[in-house]
Amino acid sequence: MSDWITDFVEKMGYAGIALLMFLENIFPPIPSELIMPLAGYSTGEGKLNLIGALLAGTAGTFAGALFWYAVARWLGEEGLRRWAGRHGRWITLGKQDIDSLDAWFCRHWSWAVPVAHLIPGLRTLISIPAGIFAMPILRFMVLTVLGAGVWNAALVSAGYGLGQEFGAVDRYLGPVSMAIMAVLFLYYLWRVARFKPG
Repeated sequence: MSDWITDFVEKMGYAGIALLMFLENIFPPIPSELIMPLAGYSTGEGKLNLIGALLAGTAGTFAGALFWYAVARWLGEEGLRRWAGRHGRWITLGKQDIDSLDAWFCRHWSWAVPVAHLIPGLRTLISIPAGIFAMPILRFMVLTVLGAGVWNAALVSAGYGLGQEFGAVDRYLGPVSMAIMAVLFLYYLWRVARFKPG
């Protein structure tokens, strides 16, 4: 995967970074842990500007998050309740679970949204409760940019500092990301197996 990402960023520049980071939020297996360090390395080589690379990556992340927010906002809480009534086991939510999730998210969204952008898998998923439970759009936008900006800045800086060894970021963080996503998937399977309607 790394070769085609490298070629794509070298050919497309800032637009390529933004597009890949957008796709990373739509389709999580595309790794930001490779895209943004590569962007950082490119800035060290003088091919890109550091601020431009950071802005492009964060804009792509923001666009992907906004996509899922819009989809979830369209579905809405009532739509989620209908889904839970029909497919509760597969989304592992009953009506009481939705009430609890709504209350928890509304209490904690000020930290949950930015922190989720630091965690693989969750950076895509966090936009869904934000949309479903009608988090104010401006607050969602600010907190998303904050969380995505911090994560992307760390990755760009790592790539810039490591130079040609920028791939080390993905070599070390990649397995951690895969492990976190595997744990999330196993937790989902556990919830499916233990699900009781209600």
